[in-house]
Amino acid sequence: MKLTHYIFKLFICLLLITSVLKAQVDTTFSKKQLSYTDFIKQVKENNLEYAAQKYNVNLAEAEIENAKIIPDIEWNIAGSHNQKKMGNTLETGLGWTIELGGKRKARIDLAKSQVTQNQYLLQDFLRNLYANASLQFLECIQNKNLLNVQLNSYKILSNLASSDSIRYKLGDITLTDSKQSKLEAQFMLNEVYKAESEWKNSLITLNLLMGKPQKDSLFSATSTFSDFNKEFKLSDLITTAQNNRADLQAAMQDKDISQKMMKLAKANRIMDLGINAGMQINGKATNDEAPSPYHTGITAGITIPLRFLNNRKGEVQTAQYSIQKAETEYKQIELQIQTEVTQAYQNYINTKKQMQQFSNGLLSNSKSILEGKVYSYKRGNTSLLEVLDAQRTYNDIQQNYYQTLFNYCSALIELERTVGIWDINF
Repeated sequence: MKLTHYIFKLFICLLLITSVLKAQVDTTFSKKQLSYTDFIKQVKENNLEYAAQKYNVNLAEAEIENAKIIPDIEWNIAGSHNQKKMGNTLETGLGWTIELGGKRKARIDLAKSQVTQNQYLLQDFLRNLYANASLQFLECIQNKNLLNVQLNSYKILSNLASSDSIRYKLGDITLTDSKQSKLEAQFMLNEVYKAESEWKNSLITLNLLMGKPQKDSLFSATSTFSDFNKEFKLSDLITTAQNNRADLQAAMQDKDISQKMMKLAKANRIMDLGINAGMQINGKATNDEAPSPYHTGITAGITIPLRFLNNRKGEVQTAQYSIQKAETEYKQIELQIQTEVTQAYQNYINTKKQMQQFSNGLLSNSKSILEGKVYSYKRGNTSLLEVLDAQRTYNDIQQNYYQTLFNYCSALIELERTVGIWDINF
């Protein structure tokens, strides 16, 4: 009877210990499930950095209107008065500068080319935004998986610690073994807290990408990883990248801009023509020496600048160097794209091979070994050290699996980023 009462007290103690341990690992908080499709849609619609980049196109379009400006007509008026009764005068007239050499058209063509380039740069920004946002979404899932690994390990060790507390009181194990299992559980709890913090911080970043203010609830990324096994041909990828990459198109447009700058520089060397016309009104002169009646006169003329002092050689030279620079940069970007695509392709192929290794039973075998060690330990046939070794091995394999899965998915994202295509959906 006393033995039964003793065992009952130990059972109550076990329940209390387990409930206290589990209460410390509460990761529940207000969150909303967020699919990748909804996430990437909100990134495109609400991302503030992308919204700011759009204004570059608007600013470039406004420059077209500035380029259309023609010189204003100038109106001048002047008068004179003297004290010798020579008659007052009033002069007024209009003047206008006629731009020759197609300056206005050259300015407009240059501004239009810059608009097109800014549109390409905006497309390139969106390409990188999609990739970076997808990697962040993937990181949220990765951190949640790693948290689950630590949390499951903690639950196993906390149950062992509770069981060992009873076994010690029953005299089955030593006090040292009981303390050791409890210490391992406490250490694992710290790992849980660390993983939980990394997971929540990664979720907070999703709000930034979607342009949403921080609130009490967080979005929680979800995925089935169902669309990541794809087949590619390297030569086709390189060709597609050369046709699709917006930064290469922007570099090509930069060559066009340099040519338009040259045309404008040559047009600016052509002198402009100034024309003017006016009227002069002379009052009646009543002095004795040179009397004259009231009379008016008409004036007209042209203004021709003499360019021998300023022939704008520097502007033409700048345009020539800009053309050479744009040509060199285009070749560099073209070569860089080939390199990036090749490297991204090889990385994707290699990580895909690594993923295939986990289909050979690594996870299931390590889990079975751990369960067997725990069962043997509870029966007194295995040491705590063997259980801990099995636990760490299982953790390492799980973490390696999730890291490889993350690398595999990231490799596909980077490959599509470098190629300039986007059909990611997970």
